[in-house]
Amino acid sequence: MRTIAVVGASLAGLRSAEALRAQGFDGRLVVVGDEPHEPYDRPPLSKDFLLGTADRESLALSDPDALAALDAEWRLGVRADRLDPDTREVHLSDGSSVVADGVVIATGGAARTVPGTLSLRTLDDAVALRAALTGGAERLVVVGAGFIGAEVASTARKLGLDVTVVEVLPIPLGRVLGPEIGAVCGELHLDHGVVLRCGVGVDQVSSSGVVLTDGTMLPADVVVAGVGAYPATDWLADSGVAVGNGVLCDQGGVTNVPGVVAVGDVARWSGQRHEHWTSAAEQSSVAVRNLLAGHTVAVHDRPGYFWSDQYGVRVQFVGETHLYDEVRYVDGTPEDRKFAAVYLRGDAVVGVVAMNNARHFTRLRRQLGAATPSTPAP
Repeated sequence: MRTIAVVGASLAGLRSAEALRAQGFDGRLVVVGDEPHEPYDRPPLSKDFLLGTADRESLALSDPDALAALDAEWRLGVRADRLDPDTREVHLSDGSSVVADGVVIATGGAARTVPGTLSLRTLDDAVALRAALTGGAERLVVVGAGFIGAEVASTARKLGLDVTVVEVLPIPLGRVLGPEIGAVCGELHLDHGVVLRCGVGVDQVSSSGVVLTDGTMLPADVVVAGVGAYPATDWLADSGVAVGNGVLCDQGGVTNVPGVVAVGDVARWSGQRHEHWTSAAEQSSVAVRNLLAGHTVAVHDRPGYFWSDQYGVRVQFVGETHLYDEVRYVDGTPEDRKFAAVYLRGDAVVGVVAMNNARHFTRLRRQLGAATPSTPAP
């Protein structure tokens, strides 16, 4: 391959570019990003950056010397509009194009929006939200009690705002962590003086606040929606690349179009999208290896891992909660907000979760797929 285009300049795109060079690709490397910023870390946006304890420079995923060493062409602030399936030519929003022998799709996702609200997905979103929260606002309504919503609520409480979180589901994070652990995460909001309204949706957002579907009016100076993201695949229409809630790939990130792989939040590997920092970082080296080989020679089989910092508590999870039978606490208790627990399917450990218990979490994650664990030694 002489030219490879990496479409997407966030974590997955940067790690793919790094992996290409590390694996010996010495040809032309073009990285396309729709934001004008060099690659930056997104997790701090809802926490330290929003709080004001981290600046833009601290978000950088790589230092200038390391970026220069990649010897890549950076096309920042332009979108990929179309991919030609025959020539693998990537057409860009500024009228230019890149003809490539290989393409890495790393376009990530875009925030789902609610009219009249702010979102938090990009650095520019975070700058706007920080200005809104620190510009004299007193009351915040967060629509959505997922990880982004919970982290924004936590940060806003540190900033001294009155916060109400609205969640249409009966339990926060129930789909991700299951009802038992989701309920504990809901209690974190209450522990810190946040009003939690579950099982109700938003009917209307106005300049004075939020009207819920049950008729309740919630006064608000700022309203933030954290209602998830959708994969950025619109530009792939008519490209021949199979999509369906993401770019469809095998377990090595290889798509149905020769010379095209996908990584990160946009990629649906073997039927699942793993929208987590570690997955985006780890998938890249595997997908790039397969791209250079011309077919699938390696697969990514590490279980998904993520963490979330809320109200001074770190929640860690690895594995899956699909069709588990039981949650069993191995150390600590939910009431103490410090515990480690396993998700069991039959006798097998299929997931591990912890609150403020990194030591036991690390020990337990080694037992994924094994029989029912014993209590780790203190």
